[in-house]
Amino acid sequence: MSEDPQRWFRICDLDAIAEQEAAEFVVEGLIVAVFREQEQWYALDAMCAHQGGPIAKGTVANGCVTCPWHGWQYELATGRQTIHNQKLLETYPLKEQDGGLWIQLPDAPSP
Repeated sequence: MSEDPQRWFRICDLDAIAEQEAAEFVVEGLIVAVFREQEQWYALDAMCAHQGGPIAKGTVANGCVTCPWHGWQYELATGRQTIHNQKLLETYPLKEQDGGLWIQLPDAPSP
């Protein structure tokens, strides 16, 4: 991914998401789920790879999120589904800056 500052997007204030909670955001047409666990931030694709369940509404514990629809579990740091040990959800870099949380998205495709 590029370090181009134009590809970083402010998504919320730092206090907008409580510890052990998540929120969903649409950034440049991409739906992402952002989690806060043990004072760390994580961003993943927002839909479960199984049947599109809302990952942000899942249970967060021990570095994982469990989809509320059918119980598929993913590692927050890697997007790996824990049963099959496959990376099924994309992850995105986050940073704290100027009182806000920022997400970096992949470079836009060339025309």
